[in-house]
Amino acid sequence: MNPLPVLPAHLLSRRAAEQGWLVTSLWSEEAVGIIGGEPKCCKSFLALDLAVAVATGTPCLRHYPVPRPGRVLLYAAEDALHIVRHRLDGICAAAAVTIAELDLHVITAPTLRLDLDADRVRLDDTIRDVQPRLLILDPFVRLHRIDENASGEVAPLLAFLRDLQRRHRLAVIVVHHARKSAGTMRAGQALRGSSEFHAWGDSNLYLRRDGEELTLTVEHRAAAGIPTVNLELIGRHDALALQVAEPQTQVTPPAEQSSIDERIVTALTGIGQPQPFTELRRLCRVRTATLYQRLATLIADGRIIKSGNGYQLGI
Repeated sequence: MNPLPVLPAHLLSRRAAEQGWLVTSLWSEEAVGIIGGEPKCCKSFLALDLAVAVATGTPCLRHYPVPRPGRVLLYAAEDALHIVRHRLDGICAAAAVTIAELDLHVITAPTLRLDLDADRVRLDDTIRDVQPRLLILDPFVRLHRIDENASGEVAPLLAFLRDLQRRHRLAVIVVHHARKSAGTMRAGQALRGSSEFHAWGDSNLYLRRDGEELTLTVEHRAAAGIPTVNLELIGRHDALALQVAEPQTQVTPPAEQSSIDERIVTALTGIGQPQPFTELRRLCRVRTATLYQRLATLIADGRIIKSGNGYQLGI
């Protein structure tokens, strides 16, 4: 016999366990879910930004902290590897890290089919070897040859990913397309194919574009969402990266940028060892996003050097 586990009602917990975050406010710890949106809504850019954040411990979109960084495993089925590298370079520049610092592993197999037993076993074995905290699969449509509108065909693939999450204690992000011209629908209901996709996710991120405006909607199963976020795609040297769009009235003027730069340099002067970001923020008393932006500029100018232990003045 193998009975199901049973617990007397009076022994049930009185409160839920404290919410854990992989990326604060954006993705729950060990959550499965979807990054969804219509074509050309920067879904892959957002997935890579999450990857860089988790792999380095830097805030996602220069705004959302990562409490416990860890290794990331990525399969980018739609983009050539040199394009993935180029995008990562831009995001690393925005985050003021080098690509060599990334604890990010990229699956380079030409195909991966989650509807084939042999490929499921290979993915399971790869996760066991790499031991990531986060698995990103981009996009879902390239990972199978099933009918995405048939619940009976979609559910087993999503159940397999849920099984991976539970057995390996990792988070899983799947990039998935929304229906075209679905702007009037609720974000989760706009996902292409079966309603299983929306029901499956513990954390879901939905991107929408209206003209030049790009917005991010956040949804969680076990935590409150956050207000809709405006995003923008900005140039970083010769590459691009997403960031939270600041209202025009909050743009840091050149004079204030110079003042912040001098505060950073002063804080590092005469100190013989690198200073971590949190200590610099305390000393300089500036917003997290602003400090990251100014540090990125100072590093690009050679005035500051970033190492694994923090920041210090350039030689």
